[in-house]
Amino acid sequence: MAVIAPPPVLPERRETPPAKPAKVERWSVLRRKFDVSGTPYLYIAPFFVVFAAFGLFPLLYTGWMALNQWNRDIPGSDHTFVGLGNFVRLFHDDYFWNALFNTAVIGVLSTVPQLLLAMWIAHLLHRKMRGRTLLRMGVLLPNITSVAAVGLIFAQLFGRDLGLINWVLSLVGLGKVDWQAGTWQSWVALAVILTWRWTGYNSLIYLAGLQAVSDDLYEAADLDGASQFRKFRTITIPALRPTIIFSVIMSTIGTIQLFTEPLMFNPGMSPTGGDSRQFQTLAMYVYEQFWTHGKYSYAATVSWAMFMIIVLAVGGNYLLSRRIRSSS
Repeated sequence: MAVIAPPPVLPERRETPPAKPAKVERWSVLRRKFDVSGTPYLYIAPFFVVFAAFGLFPLLYTGWMALNQWNRDIPGSDHTFVGLGNFVRLFHDDYFWNALFNTAVIGVLSTVPQLLLAMWIAHLLHRKMRGRTLLRMGVLLPNITSVAAVGLIFAQLFGRDLGLINWVLSLVGLGKVDWQAGTWQSWVALAVILTWRWTGYNSLIYLAGLQAVSDDLYEAADLDGASQFRKFRTITIPALRPTIIFSVIMSTIGTIQLFTEPLMFNPGMSPTGGDSRQFQTLAMYVYEQFWTHGKYSYAATVSWAMFMIIVLAVGGNYLLSRRIRSSS
């Protein structure tokens, strides 16, 4: 009986997919490359668009205005090119130097006690205590209050006749102080307002910096019998050195831009900062030149001077911070 061999098994035929056109393949490669290298730029593009519209364009436009003689009382003067004439005039402007001096003094009187108090409050809030979260939230309340309301309330508190501050001074035998009329008095009053408003904000920044400090340092100091002040001086301040530099830079920028508090502190809310311009700041001087006198180009010149002062102040703080960091 003959054995019939089974038929050979043929390999299964697989249909190869049709090749993609070269143009489609090239488009897929480009899309993958863009997804990897181009998509991150789309995510950050809104910031640059907003910055260009509300930051870079106003900066360049005020720079162009500063090079012209644009005055509201002179029609067609917006295209009168004067070059650096406005800056030369600014250099000889006594009111500008007075506003700069007022701004600097108010900044020093408010920044130094403000940052010292903020460091001490942060040091206390860093300790383990009951209601610590509630206290941390409470120190931020002055900062979230309306700045216009703060200015008006403190203007009433520092009132000459019916102010609460003068009433307290009269109880201890001191005479009434005209806080708005005097030079040093107005500086001190504005420094108190700024200290009250921004101390809590800076204390939370310092508190965030203290979170990175190991508790072992404080525990070792407790075992050695160190007092709170010694721990504050030998542990807290050195640990907060980078944060202190940052807060000094931000306080400097905020001081140069100081406007609402002194404007509301003036009883008539005049941008002159008192009858003798005793507490007029740079921002108030810009407001006066632009809105009161209609000297648009000169106001832009003062604004650019403020910008350059901020750049110099930030650069000086940066160099100082590098020197402190290298020495330590």
